[in-house]
Amino acid sequence: MTVNYWKWVQIKEIVTTVHPPTVSFLRCPPVLKEAFTAFHPDLNFVRKFLKPLLIGELAAAEPSQDPNKNIAIIEDFERLRVQAEKDGLFKTKPLFFCLHLGHILLLEILAWTLVWLWGTGWTVTLLCAALLATSQAQAGWLQHDFGHLSVFKKSKWNHLVHKFVIGHLKGASASWWNHLHYRHHSKPNVLDKDPDVNMSGLFVLGAVQPVEYGIKKIKHMPYNHQHQYFFLLGPPLLIPVVFNLQILTTMISRRDWVDLAWYVSFYLRFFYCYIPFYGFLGSVALITFVRFLESHWFVWVTQMNHLPMEIDHERRQEWLTTQLQATCNIEQSFFNDWFSGHLNFQIEHHLFPRMPRHSYHLVAPQVRELCKKHGVPYQIKSLWRAMADVVSSLKTSGDLWLDAYLHK
Repeated sequence: MTVNYWKWVQIKEIVTTVHPPTVSFLRCPPVLKEAFTAFHPDLNFVRKFLKPLLIGELAAAEPSQDPNKNIAIIEDFERLRVQAEKDGLFKTKPLFFCLHLGHILLLEILAWTLVWLWGTGWTVTLLCAALLATSQAQAGWLQHDFGHLSVFKKSKWNHLVHKFVIGHLKGASASWWNHLHYRHHSKPNVLDKDPDVNMSGLFVLGAVQPVEYGIKKIKHMPYNHQHQYFFLLGPPLLIPVVFNLQILTTMISRRDWVDLAWYVSFYLRFFYCYIPFYGFLGSVALITFVRFLESHWFVWVTQMNHLPMEIDHERRQEWLTTQLQATCNIEQSFFNDWFSGHLNFQIEHHLFPRMPRHSYHLVAPQVRELCKKHGVPYQIKSLWRAMADVVSSLKTSGDLWLDAYLHK
């Protein structure tokens, strides 16, 4: 039976960008399996969810609609993935994640103990906020592990603990995170598909969008100054304002009462611990300041790997090339590993999102060799260079917008 190939593509994009990781392809061409295999640990279990979407099978003579995909790269990457599984790189080290959770809880206890022992003076309060912000940032990396199903063998245990960590330890929503983050992984830095590059008109990114905005005379903001107002609107406001509003809106609009209960449990615990010392308004001010500090940490870590990279419309390239064009790595060190939650290995994380992060450094040499073989750029930067590139890329994009706005 011959069917329209683009219907398969539409199904694929729905599957991998809206409803992961609960559905999969029944049968599809090899070039379509890369993202699906990357997200789903048990292909047989999830196969049943796609049965209602099966509209037929592609005829053998059906022409390819993905001419930009290099079959050699796809096959070599699949061999690398299979070898990584044989080498045990997808196996979790429970002690690693137990210690990580333990140090998060220890930071929470230390923060409260400081206030309990030495009162609510400015110095103690600032130190308390710093410890809580550190705990929140590290809990963010831990929920990321569970959200990607990279800790337990069974998906249901990853989902359950994910709700506990992101809900009770952080005061956020697992469903909200899944919906946004898997779309980002499926189409990183792809305009109109990756929610992480949807800046709601506040910023223009890359080399394509600024020119498009300029030609259309779109000026929601003075984009030629975005590298300056980024410091006012980006790091300070993302978590305290944007994320909090998104989380509440998503949970209520979707009637996600389970996530809402976990969300409420975080704030009940926080206010129970700190209202006796600071009162209600003081506790609200404390958690707001903690979110403010955490937001800076989060924005710089997550943007330095992606924002300076290529940002463009859909090109329909193979998985390896798509991920490498949108990501870069940061030099490895104990501090960089801890500070970024091992997202200094962003390339390996994007290629193998289910791989436990303690294995990234082991698969990285093989990824570099594969990239070298096929001429795919593999970028590694210092931490400070990567952060500086965030600002310089915003300036470059702003200049492109201004030129197009004035002269095209």
